[in-house]
Amino acid sequence: MQNGGQLLVQSLVALGATRAFGVPGESYLAVLDALHDTAGKLDFVLCRNEGGAAFMAAAWGKLTGQPGLCMVTRGPGATNASIGIHTAMQDSAPMLVFVGQVGTDMRGREAFQEIDYRAMFGTVAKWAVEIDHVDRIPEILARAWSTALSGRPGPVVIALPEDMLTSLSSAAPLAAPPRLTEPAPTADAVAETLDMLRAAQRPVVLIGGCNWSAEGRRALQIFAETSDIPVIAAFRYQDQFDNFSPVYSGEAGVGMPPNVRALIRDADTILAINIRFGEMTTDGYTLLDVPVPKQRLIHVHGSDREIGKIYQPVLGIHAGPNAFAAALQPVSGPWADWRARARAAWEAGFDLPLQPSPVDMGLVTAHLRDVLPADAILTNGAGNFTVWPNKFYKFGPEARLLAPQSGAMGYGLPAAIAAKVAHPGRTVVCFAGDGDFQMNCQELGTAMQAGAQPIVLILNNGTYGTIRAHQERNYPARVSGTTLENPDFAALARAYGFHAERVARTEDFAPAFARALASGTGAVLDLDISPEALTPRQTLSQMRAAALAAKEKK
Repeated sequence: MQNGGQLLVQSLVALGATRAFGVPGESYLAVLDALHDTAGKLDFVLCRNEGGAAFMAAAWGKLTGQPGLCMVTRGPGATNASIGIHTAMQDSAPMLVFVGQVGTDMRGREAFQEIDYRAMFGTVAKWAVEIDHVDRIPEILARAWSTALSGRPGPVVIALPEDMLTSLSSAAPLAAPPRLTEPAPTADAVAETLDMLRAAQRPVVLIGGCNWSAEGRRALQIFAETSDIPVIAAFRYQDQFDNFSPVYSGEAGVGMPPNVRALIRDADTILAINIRFGEMTTDGYTLLDVPVPKQRLIHVHGSDREIGKIYQPVLGIHAGPNAFAAALQPVSGPWADWRARARAAWEAGFDLPLQPSPVDMGLVTAHLRDVLPADAILTNGAGNFTVWPNKFYKFGPEARLLAPQSGAMGYGLPAAIAAKVAHPGRTVVCFAGDGDFQMNCQELGTAMQAGAQPIVLILNNGTYGTIRAHQERNYPARVSGTTLENPDFAALARAYGFHAERVARTEDFAPAFARALASGTGAVLDLDISPEALTPRQTLSQMRAAALAAKEKK
């Protein structure tokens, strides 16, 4: 006989889980007690806030392809964690969130910290469930693990009533993880896809998702290069295709470059693989007509619920991305110039004017492209600063990007810590705005305690840059609620055991970054960025002047 906490933890170990990120709570003491006996097999990474813990678990799922585990207490713990659950859902990243719950004898009375988790997370998570009887732990956990990984991956919330966790059971824990195979395309579907591509004049391959295997990515790259078809990545999934390939042509996301927008708009045939067609990837659903696009659309997805959800394809194929890529055969057609122009336009986008800032991020990012190792992991949260890792870094086949499709501020630092936990030997660099950093800067303590300390670049311009840009474009010269007064970030980081420096000039960045790389304690570099440099090609003053001129014309 064992209690529910022991049964749950033993089953997680059998599933292959090695880390859980969380904040302790009295509602799941039995689980914490069981984790005492799994040190070195399943370790609990102690976080400072449930939001940070949930971001770490979401990033773990996105990076590793296996469900990230998050453990939080009932009520406030669950509400804090909701931001990471929403992010995992929008990222299509596998994740399991275990939430403490009031005892079954108190349910429905609005007991202390009671929440109906099925109602709360029913539209945010892929599945929300409560385990009412201790004997059902293995059954529901197996289903939750499979649900998180299959079809369109996503987060599953599992509520654990306190008395259920302390009840005894003779049920056997899970013995092994389920073996899940991707749905494969039929031969007829593949043949029709290839025929449609051969008939095209301007084909494009559009890819996304985090559940690609190395073999699947390689197969797609061979197909695209041999067929000479341009490839575009969905918002913040440019790390899933080798950016150094001659067919890679850019990312369809926030601040979409005109050349990428034109490539999608002017294509006559789009092969969309593993795409959920979010707002950012479609430029607000304007690049393709809803519900029937002018472009011939072939939509391939592992979840039948995604096919036709927004756009009705000419051909919808229920198949996983890796199985589909493996089935493709090269095609040819009259699109060599189309592909060459697409690639040239993407390459030209790296040519930038000097930035009006003490630290020029154009030159900084160019330096990082030269010195970072091939398997570097970059992370970011949300804000105008994300243009640098998202648009001006080139991701090779080993590099990774962890960035939230949900546009959640504060994601970058927890994601970087999770990446360091997963891959201690790899270089992990977090890009953070000063406002973004302060959403979860307390997680520096988690990094220190876990020995998972990344390099953090704080782009410190004293403003919530994205909102300030919108203000200047819509309400020019009326700044309200966006100016930040910041602490001494370097002193704060040193208090958490990090190497830290303030970088006041562009020419000081390279030696400072070299010291950061050499540091055994991670590093925080506080970069002096002018608010004038809100975007790479338009200053704050230019935004304001253009908005005022437009206002005068009216």
